[in-house]
Amino acid sequence: MKAVNFRLNDEPVTVHVEPARRMTRVLREQLGFTGTKVGCDAGDCGACTVLMDDRAVCACMLPAGRLEGKNIITVEGLANSHDGELNALQKSFLHHGAAQCGICTPGMLMSATALLKRNPKPDQQEVEDALGGYCVVVPAIERSSMP
Repeated sequence: MKAVNFRLNDEPVTVHVEPARRMTRVLREQLGFTGTKVGCDAGDCGACTVLMDDRAVCACMLPAGRLEGKNIITVEGLANSHDGELNALQKSFLHHGAAQCGICTPGMLMSATALLKRNPKPDQQEVEDALGGYCVVVPAIERSSMP
């Protein structure tokens, strides 16, 4: 077991985990953040998408040991932390019925959030690409520091 320190939805967190444990398991089972869904468990569907330092990543493929010093935002972190009011994107999804069974909706919200952070006025193709179910499995800038 290793102590891993990171920020989760703007709050400091320390978890004691096996470094190879998947981030989805840490979020859901250890920390109780069940908004991050497990779909394919292989990095293909995007249901587990969270933001890591403002980039969409597949939490099901990210070892917990890689969270050290990172800033993680889950779907729970999108709403206002003081009163739980949904943010504008969440309200838009709700207003336009952009939900099906709910498994992929959190990942879609996170992918859309990452897109809008890097491009506030995306075109149709950029939106389709962002919501296509693919997220970064291992961010390119992190590859050189992989354990």
